[in-house]
Amino acid sequence: MTDRIEVAATELRPLLEEFIMWARANAPGSDPELVGPAALWHRLAFSQDLGTWKRADLRNLLLDRMPKVVEDPDAAADGMLPAVDAYLTFLSQTGRLAKGSDSLADLQAELDDVEDEFVDLMEEMLDDSEGDDEAGAAETGDLGDFEPFADELAELDTIRLRPDSELAAAAREVPLVAKARDLAVWVGSGRRVGEDTLLTDAEVEEALQVTGLPRPDTDGSVAEAVPQLWNIWNLAVDLEFLEPGEAGTVAVQDDTAEWPFDDDEDVLDAWMLGLHSVDYGDPELEDDDLTMALAGLTRGVLVRLLLAGGSRDLGELSRDLAEAAAELDELGADAWEAAGDPVASAVDWLTGYGMVELDDDGTLRLTPLGTEGVIHLVDDADIEVDARPAIESMSAHELLALSAELPEEEADAEFAAWMRLREPAKAAEELLDAAAEDESDALIRVQAASVVGTLGEAAVPAWQAALKQSSLRPYAATQLSQLGVEGAPEPTQDDTHWLILDMWTISAGLGRSEFVSSLRDIGPDMVNSLLEVIWKIPHAHVEELLDLISQVHPDKQVAKAARRALFKARSA
Repeated sequence: MTDRIEVAATELRPLLEEFIMWARANAPGSDPELVGPAALWHRLAFSQDLGTWKRADLRNLLLDRMPKVVEDPDAAADGMLPAVDAYLTFLSQTGRLAKGSDSLADLQAELDDVEDEFVDLMEEMLDDSEGDDEAGAAETGDLGDFEPFADELAELDTIRLRPDSELAAAAREVPLVAKARDLAVWVGSGRRVGEDTLLTDAEVEEALQVTGLPRPDTDGSVAEAVPQLWNIWNLAVDLEFLEPGEAGTVAVQDDTAEWPFDDDEDVLDAWMLGLHSVDYGDPELEDDDLTMALAGLTRGVLVRLLLAGGSRDLGELSRDLAEAAAELDELGADAWEAAGDPVASAVDWLTGYGMVELDDDGTLRLTPLGTEGVIHLVDDADIEVDARPAIESMSAHELLALSAELPEEEADAEFAAWMRLREPAKAAEELLDAAAEDESDALIRVQAASVVGTLGEAAVPAWQAALKQSSLRPYAATQLSQLGVEGAPEPTQDDTHWLILDMWTISAGLGRSEFVSSLRDIGPDMVNSLLEVIWKIPHAHVEELLDLISQVHPDKQVAKAARRALFKARSA
């Protein structure tokens, strides 16, 4: 069965990746990640053909199969059916819903029919899992589990992340990465490693000198008394400075000696590869059970610093963690006492990885690099936190993409703060350049045009330059005409049709009901008139929109006209 799953997953991967890209523009309210399990089990249990979907199979998939395999019933109850709806729409609009399938409308009707029953099943699973959680509370999480803090994290004020150039500069100075580099370079190419210990005692002596670590005072094997060296070795593997070779060998990667790299993006990519090394800061005790009782301590330091606004008194933080360890595990208090000062190892590692600083007065604080890192860890845990780039470093495209996800008042505040740092003419140029990056992104384009439209005559040069971009010309011609700019082209009928297609694209992305409502607002006669000509416009989404109208418009004559227009568009 495992082999079958792997084969099916491999077949599905390209299709799901394309769906994720499609969903960003066409179904932003859906969660594409929820589609994967449904599509996989549909392929395994119901159809060898990825594009063949039947109402009966869909019902059995959702009500019989998915309750057995779904990992997060809460997320599934909220988002599984909308995600599957979006996926089926994607298959239909891209011509992948195979002949022999039930129609998209029938499949969507089946989703409506099973919704209540599916949600009830997910809620039953939630009730069962909550009972299991209560029965096995001692087995849940560790000191580094972020989930208990999810609500507090979501309520934090907006966190501003520093520019990449600043973060990369800090990452280049991280001592532990430099030690990992030096160790990897010393390892060289094709060094044979042992089975019991990776290096002999003699080699360990050399490695300690290379990394600047002290030799332990021990009468036994040196290799068994240098946990810090092995943590740096593991970090070198995480950073991809070291890689396993053939026949029990290990070798340095070709570009390792070049660290710190010249390119900021390469530097941050490398640093992020080693981010999960924070777990190496957890204390290691001779007793494995006591060690496990303090698991996650370093992450526990990070999340508590973030919740406190970035800094806390170290003594107070230690007491907080000691209490948490005692509550979480019956061995927690014993482990804390056995470790002596368990937080010290966490702080040492985090300091070495550039994530925290300890002030002279005993205040432990996150560095900008540390804030960036813990935000990534929180995101990896699928917990929401409001983190945004610093206004002064935010590109126009980042601003537009972020604002698309914010409530109107917050988006307006972001734009206002960003605009205060630029001359209006420069702001207009940057926004329109960002809007031209992806011709298929109607939402970014409409946002940019709306903001630049408020800048008046200062934006004229940017609008004139935008006339050369086919996706922006309709907006530029309209604005220049309204401003009465001499010599500006008058907006054409094709320009008007492009603007309509952009608005339809955004409306379709809000969901089927929103799209149908927008069509009803226009009226069937106007939609019919548009369908006669709009298929000629070389818009990135014209075929998808015509296909969608043909499927969802309640007026059969309009749906028929949309099918004719779609045929013409595909034949053009």
